[in-house]
Amino acid sequence: MSRRKKPESIESDQNPFALSTGDLMSGLMFIFVLLLAALMLQIQRQNDKTQNQIKDYNRIKQEIYVDLKKEFGKDTLKWNAKIDSAKLSIRFQKQSALFDYGKIELKNDFKEILDDFFPRYMKLITKEEYRNNIEEIRIEGHTDSRGSYESNMELSQGRTRSILNYCLNNNMPDTTLDSATTLAEWAKFRITANGLSYSHLIRNSDSTENFELSRRVEFRIRTNAESKMEEILDSLQSKD
Repeated sequence: MSRRKKPESIESDQNPFALSTGDLMSGLMFIFVLLLAALMLQIQRQNDKTQNQIKDYNRIKQEIYVDLKKEFGKDTLKWNAKIDSAKLSIRFQKQSALFDYGKIELKNDFKEILDDFFPRYMKLITKEEYRNNIEEIRIEGHTDSRGSYESNMELSQGRTRSILNYCLNNNMPDTTLDSATTLAEWAKFRITANGLSYSHLIRNSDSTENFELSRRVEFRIRTNAESKMEEILDSLQSKD
């Protein structure tokens, strides 16, 4: 009598470690979904962080601008100055009251303005809620486009250095910010003199150059939030 051969399929079905192709694919899909969810969570957290940084940047900038308006709003007319919210700058626009033509020495009228303006300006921007957020105070000199770029660069740089020297030597309040830092020490690491020639002209509504307004001096605040924003933009561009 012949023996009946046992089917191979019965033997394989009894292997507790055997997985079907469907089970394997389901497991891989589940792992993929977990990884995708983790990635999406990381992206969301990064987006939230970016949005918070942008909010901080806008808040600090707006608060400084409001304080500048409160402190100097009534003075801008007599100084022929303008407060720029976008650049956080105070622009002294009447060049004839600032310097003689082609000269770098401050006129007495401008010295009187700086005597009034600069101590109040430093007191405002070194308030506890601002001073750790300020990266640079730029004294910027601008010219119109008449003359060569190089000669105007030399002129604008000389003028901003004259302003910087006058302010540091004559108008720096004798104030201590904390136990280790005086206002003068804080300022010397942040105030810079920047001659820009005619690289940033001011134009009329018809796009022609406004020669009078292009000749100007600006005190501009650069917050550290701006550098953080630049880092964010750089990181986004590198991903593209």
